[in-house]
Amino acid sequence: MPQSDDERRPLLQRQPPHDDPHTVRPLGRRRTGAWWTLTAGLAALVIGVALPQGLLIATGLVLAGVGVQLFDVRSDAAGGRPGPPSG
Repeated sequence: MPQSDDERRPLLQRQPPHDDPHTVRPLGRRRTGAWWTLTAGLAALVIGVALPQGLLIATGLVLAGVGVQLFDVRSDAAGGRPGPPSG
């Protein structure tokens, strides 16, 4: 069973801070790809609903889901650290 955020918070606080300035991305461009993916997905979804096209609706739903997943800082896709193994 996955650990809750409350249980993982002390583990994250014990980790030493990163001293390498090259690993930190600028804040303004951190989630640019996620925003573009989410915008394209929502646009495809709206167009697919306006013109009853099932394939365009499905594409919009998938792209919107991928875009939202890119916002998760704990996922590998967003470049975050994976959590401890559950189990």
